[in-house]
Amino acid sequence: MLRLPALLIGSLLALSSTPSWAASPLFPKPPELVPRVEFWKRIYTEVDTKGGLIHDARNVGIVYETIRFPSGLSQRSRDRKTREAKDRYRSILRTLASGKRSDLSADQSRVLALFPQGVSNQTLRTASGQVRFQLGQADKFRDGLVRMGRWESYIRQVLSARGLPTELVALPHVESSYNPEAHSHAGASGIWQFTRSTGRRFMRVDYVVDERRDPFLATIAAARLLKENHETNQTWPLAITAYNHGGAGVERAVRKLGTRDIAVILDRYRSRSFGFASRNFYPEFLAALEVEQNPERYFGVVRKEAPDDPEIVVLDHYYRAKTLASTFGITSEALRAANPALLGPIWSGQKYAPKGYGLRLPRDPQRAGGRVMLARIPAGERFSEQVRDRRYRVQRGDTLSVIARRFHVKQSELMALNNLRNRNHIRIGQVLN
Repeated sequence: MLRLPALLIGSLLALSSTPSWAASPLFPKPPELVPRVEFWKRIYTEVDTKGGLIHDARNVGIVYETIRFPSGLSQRSRDRKTREAKDRYRSILRTLASGKRSDLSADQSRVLALFPQGVSNQTLRTASGQVRFQLGQADKFRDGLVRMGRWESYIRQVLSARGLPTELVALPHVESSYNPEAHSHAGASGIWQFTRSTGRRFMRVDYVVDERRDPFLATIAAARLLKENHETNQTWPLAITAYNHGGAGVERAVRKLGTRDIAVILDRYRSRSFGFASRNFYPEFLAALEVEQNPERYFGVVRKEAPDDPEIVVLDHYYRAKTLASTFGITSEALRAANPALLGPIWSGQKYAPKGYGLRLPRDPQRAGGRVMLARIPAGERFSEQVRDRRYRVQRGDTLSVIARRFHVKQSELMALNNLRNRNHIRIGQVLN
């Protein structure tokens, strides 16, 4: 990491300090991390998803340009625009790395001024390979502040009940902007962005029920994981980093460097798996925490959504979704919206809502209690077992998409049921559920 001049660090510290937030002993913000935190605050509050920052990947405080995309620009054109901008700065940096320090163009002078006086050619040459684009998030972050009202009180209660800092309520801003429909390229899902493998340690995750998608259930799982991380990694900066990188990976960094100092680890640790996301996860959290605790400073008045307070009815049998909707007097769409953990096969009628599941319902003071309503369901509409899976043996010429259409299921559901990681890797004779 480049060492920024003390004057610059001092200025950034002054800018980042506000009456409403100060770094606590649990979540320290060492001076070395200030440029990173300020960078992510810019991403979260200054630039929306119609633009972004061209910056240095290792020293994110070095920002070369703010890019704005015209309305209606296609993703392909956006990619071309950012690629051209990155190429331009790579060229500038390579020119400066050749030793050129006089007769500079305006852009060359501006870029050189971003580095400490007397910067070496080698540093500039290295920087030419570290030019990166980060999409802005200001509109998504503000939307997340509005959405978080639905679950904020519940999350704080869960964290407090387990002896965890309530400041961790800011973590879903980093992970998903509090969007329960969020999915990542790595297969992470929900506001806490659990992958399938990690989610299965704490929740039910299959092709019928995926509790990662339920903010209430996933919050309990996240609290368990964070508590486990803290017990393993011993400090909250490392525990939060472990939420992205894994507790064992963080411990490898600790052993290799002989320290639990977060600033030292983010600066010096080198590992193929410890990439940009892991290196910046804790600074992103600090930035999100500062913005979340003082949203009016960045966005003006933010009116959060009303808290979700569903009625929970534990199912005593297996039931068709349409039976439950009609029994409780709500539409199937409303029931589905209230129960995001229940997946497509249940709503298409191929599977039953499972026994023991805590069905969530919009509260209705005119409606009888959940047990009373369930008791009114005819015996013929109650089932003691789940619908069994069908089996199919793959034939020559079959593809997963063809099989999915034949059995009227989604390809993603077929992959989840059969633990398939690649939709193109099925073989003749293979038996699929």
